[in-house]
Amino acid sequence: MRNLLNWVLRVVVVLLVGISSMLITMRLAIHGREVPMPKFVGLSAQEANKVADDNGLALILESRFFSNDVPEGRVLSQVPQPGVKVRRGWRVRIAESLGPQRNVIPNVLGESPRAAELNVRRRGLTLGSVAELPIAGKTPGEVIAQSPPADARGIAAPKVSVLIAAPPEEQAFVMPELVGMRLEDAKSAIAAAGFKLGKITGASNSTAVVVHQSPAIGQRVVAGSTINLEAAHP
Repeated sequence: MRNLLNWVLRVVVVLLVGISSMLITMRLAIHGREVPMPKFVGLSAQEANKVADDNGLALILESRFFSNDVPEGRVLSQVPQPGVKVRRGWRVRIAESLGPQRNVIPNVLGESPRAAELNVRRRGLTLGSVAELPIAGKTPGEVIAQSPPADARGIAAPKVSVLIAAPPEEQAFVMPELVGMRLEDAKSAIAAAGFKLGKITGASNSTAVVVHQSPAIGQRVVAGSTINLEAAHP
């Protein structure tokens, strides 16, 4: 019995030692693949790529900004920050400096989206976000606002975003129930709601009752829609 107990204890000890060794090996392997994040800010594109390659990192150029402090073509910012430990193969997102702002922001108000884009690109800028909004009294399809404004100085990004006038939205309604109404009352309701009366099939005298309507109750309709009715004698 004692021999069996000793044998079991030896097996347990061997297993524990094996598990501990495996955990230590895994930990060393994981930490062995880690590198401290280098400082890329201030480096040229060529220098930054070499540092990234030497440390097994992937460099991702996300954006470009104007800067009065960092020369053109050099790294302006980075994520993660220098000193942070990351695994090899980690993606480092950087922004590149365009140097001081030299481009004049054009006035694109009143232009079409295509003309505004060409105007912006001719000055070495890019078209940013393009949004549409229905504005009363504005011609649909023309630029009604821009950011930054024309001739702005001290801007950060070389992008011009614009707001385009969209066609007025049609006023929508939910089709009311006309079935069961007297035909004359249904006609009055259609006119009062700003709809057009279409075909009337079946009975058409003053005592007739609506038995079918098109569009059906609950459907989406807009002002000026045509409503067709079918009527019958009660």
